[in-house]
Amino acid sequence: MRRATLGLAAAAAVVVGFTAGPASADPPAPPSLSTARAELTALTVAAPHSMDGYSRDAFDVWAGQPDGCTTRQDVLSRDGKDVVEGSDGCQPSSGSWYSVYDNTTVTVVAQATIDHMVPLAEAWRSGADKWTADQRKAFGNDLKDQQLFIASSSSNSSKSDSGPADWKPTNHAFWCTYGEDYTHIKSIFKLTTTDAEKTALTSMLDTCTS
Repeated sequence: MRRATLGLAAAAAVVVGFTAGPASADPPAPPSLSTARAELTALTVAAPHSMDGYSRDAFDVWAGQPDGCTTRQDVLSRDGKDVVEGSDGCQPSSGSWYSVYDNTTVTVVAQATIDHMVPLAEAWRSGADKWTADQRKAFGNDLKDQQLFIASSSSNSSKSDSGPADWKPTNHAFWCTYGEDYTHIKSIFKLTTTDAEKTALTSMLDTCTS
């Protein structure tokens, strides 16, 4: 299996307010519970911004990476099991992918969708509307942080652009990690939250055992 190389997130190192570094060959581990709780407390509560001007294209999702593959292909390679890539060395032709949102395994490549932990629309209404094009591109293609996940088509469609105030994974065992990851992404990208979202994230972190 090809291992993901330095990602577009690394380019964000030169963008004020963003942390970055090489993409991992494995999915990023969640922050500790204590870190997530501290980050949640520190999030700024604010009214959602207008969706005027929003477009997925503004985030340049699935952009090309330095390894010659797209962000989506790198996530499929990174997070899949027994992945076989085609002649281009990028696009998987077979493998299996675990969708943690609904505790299912996908074996058809086309059905292994990639989900943004903090949806692009949610990022837009919580601060990304003020970002530069480079900042949005770094967010939409972030291989370093806990932002890109394999999701079954049905769970991805169900989540859509909702945050945890309106949607939670059907796999309750993932609620703790979901709360930690979502909070961490909002924190490192300096996005705002709402009272309803903060309450939902608190309840999800309360499911953690340590």
